[in-house]
Amino acid sequence: MPKIKIAPSILSADWNHINKEIKEVKPYCGLIHVDIMDGIFVPNKTIDSKFVKKITTKVPLDVHLMVQEPSEEYILDFINAGGSIITLHQEAYGSIGELREKLNFIKANGAKPSVAIRPKTPLNSIKDVLDIVDMVLIMTVEPGMAGQKFMPEPINKVRELRKINPNIDIEVDGGISPETIGIAAKAGANVFVAGSSIFGRTDRITAIKELKRNI
Repeated sequence: MPKIKIAPSILSADWNHINKEIKEVKPYCGLIHVDIMDGIFVPNKTIDSKFVKKITTKVPLDVHLMVQEPSEEYILDFINAGGSIITLHQEAYGSIGELREKLNFIKANGAKPSVAIRPKTPLNSIKDVLDIVDMVLIMTVEPGMAGQKFMPEPINKVRELRKINPNIDIEVDGGISPETIGIAAKAGANVFVAGSSIFGRTDRITAIKELKRNI
């Protein structure tokens, strides 16, 4: 089983004091999760690569592109801004060949490629890229908005993927809290994105410790 990592999502942080926010949680997390939304693939629109470049932490940045057909140039902007892991959505591309091409591009440019699927997208849809990705993100809410309720159905995909590949990083994102994190962990997830359940709390350190206690 790969190493357990908590990935606080800055979607729920104070963007005006982002480096201060990250510094507070830095000693207790394995990744910093950065949600990028284009207003097309999902209704909301968030930060861009220029904002990401302002982040000064040495904690690896886990960049989740909720973006319709991101080009190589667009992807490269986030790698150059400091993205260590770049996650592309299976649903964002017209073909698996195009997705595979972009994931290989990420790898060739020094970042770790990762693929994400929405709650209702079958695991089978990414079987042809599992050989090149370092991580799979299984969404436990519909992407696009913080603070949604955890959906238990996608956890079956976590269980199935862990059987297929005992060593891959499996990330879950959406509604992760002290009450739900154990469900995902038991199924085989090892990377846990938490936004409002960390940055929505006054004491972020206690919030992370509570999450870890329930794994």
